[in-house]
Amino acid sequence: MIPGASEYDIDIAFDDRAVERLLAVTPADVDAAPELSFAKNVFLPLTTACRYTCTYCTYYDVPGQATLMTPDQIREQCRLGADAGCTEALFTFGDDPDDRYTEIHDQLGEWGHDSIHSYLRDACEIALDEGLLPHSNPGDQTPAQMELVADVNASMGVMLETTAEVQAHGGPRAKSPGQRLATLRTAGELGVPFTTGILVGIGETWRDRAESLLAIRTMHERYGHIQEVIVQNVSPNERWREDGPSLDTMRRVVAMARVCLPEEISVQVPPNLAPVRELLDCGIDDLGGVSPVTDDYINPDYKWPALRELEDIAGEAGVPLRERLPVYERFLPAENEAENHWLSAQITEAIREESEAGERYRRVLNQPSASSL
Repeated sequence: MIPGASEYDIDIAFDDRAVERLLAVTPADVDAAPELSFAKNVFLPLTTACRYTCTYCTYYDVPGQATLMTPDQIREQCRLGADAGCTEALFTFGDDPDDRYTEIHDQLGEWGHDSIHSYLRDACEIALDEGLLPHSNPGDQTPAQMELVADVNASMGVMLETTAEVQAHGGPRAKSPGQRLATLRTAGELGVPFTTGILVGIGETWRDRAESLLAIRTMHERYGHIQEVIVQNVSPNERWREDGPSLDTMRRVVAMARVCLPEEISVQVPPNLAPVRELLDCGIDDLGGVSPVTDDYINPDYKWPALRELEDIAGEAGVPLRERLPVYERFLPAENEAENHWLSAQITEAIREESEAGERYRRVLNQPSASSL
């Protein structure tokens, strides 16, 4: 039983035969992808506050030390990103940070917001105004919270991490796998193109990994909204002193993900955290978002690779490297549609409009393997 499943009315059951099939997968069971993709983004840590205290995470700051980006800072960073050719504004923050941090809550109130999600909506509007497509990853969300910001996002995401109860999530504010899956369900019900993933090496078992992938697949089968799944290794840092998973472990988990997930879902491994060159033959087809102007604030000890390095990785594999938008092409409306089930009219218009930003988006879409919007 998935922890928290009954509380959030999650009706996912695992077929032992499906689990066993995944546990038997090896890298020899998959083929290397015919191309690799990536997105060029600017990383915007809206706040470093989080109600969780996961023992592997360096992102959050304790109450009294957490910061909140100002509107001017958001606009400046978005402008830098747009000038550098980025297409994505990646907004991230911890789950319900204003619930635990008095200073953050009070600051939001001074700026006229009753919640961090209300402020996120304004932040996304700034990004769109500066010519970037928002992709927000604000942790667990209620239907009301996601609905408030869905129409100003090209895509959204949250890491499932694991369906297991692990000590690394321990404490009075432990993450609930049931709540995470409820967020995935909400995205499906609202028609939000969604990114999720699993975190490898936080105390989960092999069966837990298989069940986590199967849970993601089940959600996608119901709603069709998962665009990519990240297979992310936990990395040693100032709060996590244990070694990360071995190369053999990562190779096997990536292969399991590729076998488990339908072809339309990309399998991604972060190139600043994992030994991507040694994982390419395991089915990876995406290298995630990389930024020419900002750090990876979630993993600050691990620098983004330069675009040239990504080109070298693809070149060594003998496959093309293609830039993509933060929303995958299959979610884009047909040429004569003003909007569709997946994207709001505002996002569709931003991609299509005759502007410098619109030209930048079309440049990405009109690459040889991309279809026309």
